[in-house]
Amino acid sequence: MPNIKSAMKRVRSDRKKRAKNQMALSELHTLDQKMRKLTADPAGAEKAGRLLIARFDRAVSRGIIPRGRADRKKSRIEALLAKLKAPKKV
Repeated sequence: MPNIKSAMKRVRSDRKKRAKNQMALSELHTLDQKMRKLTADPAGAEKAGRLLIARFDRAVSRGIIPRGRADRKKSRIEALLAKLKAPKKV
């Protein structure tokens, strides 16, 4: 446990930041799961995918996740959406 007043304050603020970051990461994970469940409905998956991409951009701007990770995840989402839109081969 810290003895210095400013260190105690830092512990409190870090705890709050961690909780906020965990909530944001949890939201990203939940949205990803919802989008992947909608693969049977391409229109719904498209809408969910666009929302998820926007949330990844917001998480990067807030410093919650690194830019590279968000870019990789967004690229994979785009690939999945493109695959869903492509005409089915018979």
